[in-house]
Amino acid sequence: MPVGRSQHTNEWAEAHGCGTGILKHAPCKDCQAIMKVLLLKDPKEDDCGQDPYIRELGLYGLEATLIPVLSFEFLSLSSFSEKLSHPEGYGGLIFTSPRAVEAVELCLEKDNKTEVWKHSLKEKWNAKSVYVVGSATSSLVNKIGLDTEGESCGNAEKLAEYICSRESPALPLLFPCGTVKGEILPKMLKDKGIPMESIIVYQKVPHPGIQVNLHSYYSQQGIPASITFFSPSGLTHSLKHIQELSGDNIGRIKFAAIGPSTARALAAQGLPVSCTAESPTPPALAKGLRLALQAPGC
Repeated sequence: MPVGRSQHTNEWAEAHGCGTGILKHAPCKDCQAIMKVLLLKDPKEDDCGQDPYIRELGLYGLEATLIPVLSFEFLSLSSFSEKLSHPEGYGGLIFTSPRAVEAVELCLEKDNKTEVWKHSLKEKWNAKSVYVVGSATSSLVNKIGLDTEGESCGNAEKLAEYICSRESPALPLLFPCGTVKGEILPKMLKDKGIPMESIIVYQKVPHPGIQVNLHSYYSQQGIPASITFFSPSGLTHSLKHIQELSGDNIGRIKFAAIGPSTARALAAQGLPVSCTAESPTPPALAKGLRLALQAPGC
């Protein structure tokens, strides 16, 4: 079954101390109907016990439902653990996804290195640069005790520009990543002579419940006003089902992307991109969807 839906107003956030209590850009009178939007991502509860995307979209009068389309398998953890144990061999770390941070946590648990991390390794890595993309990844990196920089960069390309603007390290930057990684960041660093060592620590696989969950959503909710994709891989594994379920009505759907690489993947499939979030954050996506979905003249 679909995973979650939004609250429709800001009363929920105000009552739970999780918001400002101020309606953001309330729709005009003619736009008050609640629009249903579909987010193809895992639910991630924050400190308020609700996915921040659901809550933020609810403040804009959008009823969001989450359906996960990807699962993850972790790879090469023994090799990654060995590299994490020798920070002296690297100039710093690069994290561009929450899964890479999860791989660090798994390495520490698997090899009983949690105490060693707390008492020595963490401090040694913090003496170096730890670069991240986005606030969500930054928050996870902070939780394992590392200080971050570059989190305001909305995508890998902007992070690469940020890294290139810094003093070039003599030692390589360690970059844990997935099997399907963008080539922009590695190429930009290579072109600038910045050494980097990639290690694949996870791979994306289709979520086993994609088809059932999408069918259930369409049966109960009908055609969504918008569908947001959160990665090119998520698009690959879900598009066929969406096309079959939407049929001739697919032209009614506003397609949105969480970032430029996903937007390019949508365009490559011949789908119009109505919204690309300025950054991979709930407020940026909510703002973009509101503009894409508002009625003419509103």
